[in-house]
This record gives sequence, structure tokens and C-alpha cells, in this order.
Amino acid sequence: MDLQQEELLVKQACHKDANAFAQLYSSVYKDLYRFALYTLGNPEDAEDVVSDTVADAFATIHNLRSSSAFRPWIFRILTNKCKMILKSYSRRSAELDYDIQMPDRNYADIQDVRNAFAKLSSQERLILSLTVFAGYTNEEAAKLLHMKAGTLRSAKSRAMDKMEADLV
Repeated sequence: MDLQQEELLVKQACHKDANAFAQLYSSVYKDLYRFALYTLGNPEDAEDVVSDTVADAFATIHNLRSSSAFRPWIFRILTNKCKMILKSYSRRSAELDYDIQMPDRNYADIQDVRNAFAKLSSQERLILSLTVFAGYTNEEAAKLLHMKAGTLRSAKSRAMDKMEADLV
């Protein structure tokens, strides 16, 4: 979907056009789910938070100020919901025991990366999820998390170092 088509669909969705919103949703669903899954580490919670995000987004899309800002806006909703869920988790280590199909990959290596990711703190997983999986810049992610960009870069670097140490 190109930017002009997306902007047109956003304008239609702002007027409660369910078909337009469904098309927008279908263009971001996989990224939303992947982000939630890697952030929360639980497929059921990821499905639930994406569903809640979509429901809230549809209900409030008329508040979207710029038709070109749909993707960052819906990810901001998802990020806030994920942060609330992470706060509710008691300290636990969750193994990622699900499989996201990726062609031509070494599945043992993939599981090693998942396990290393699961060992990170919830804040570190959130930072990496925003910057690596959702494609936010460090500055955008810092703004979403109400952090200074330098602090986020340091935390991201430490998280990557931890994962690298686990993978060596």
C-alpha cells in the first residue's frame, strides 16, 4: 500500500468507514502482532493486546491529526498497552515456545536468539521491540517511552551486548 492510498484510507476511516479501517489494519497487523509478541513473550497476551489496540484505534481514529501518521499512531497505542501489561507481570522468565515461520533459517539459532531475548528485562525487550521490530528510530522510541534519546541508546546497547554474550 503506498502512502497516498494509506492517507485516503485514513481519511475515510476517520469518518467511521469500517472497510477503510479494515484495509489499514490488514496492512499493519503482522507488524503489530510481531511487536507485541516479542515485547510480551506470550502469544495469547500478544493477540489480546493487538485486539484491544485495534478496537481503541477504530474508536478514536477521528482524533488522528495527520493522515500520514497512522502507523506511528497505532504503534503508540500498542506500545502503551504493552507497557501496562508488562507492569502487571510479576517477575518471570518466559521461554518463547512458539514458532514464527521464517524460510531458510536455522531454527536452533532462532531459538537461541529468542531465549536470549527472553532473558532481557521487560524495559530492554520493549526498547529492542520498538527499535528493531517496529522500526522506530532511537529518538522516536525514546519519545514514546518518555526517555532521553541518549539513555535509550545506552540501554539498547547494553541489551544488545547481553544478547550477544548469551549467543557466543
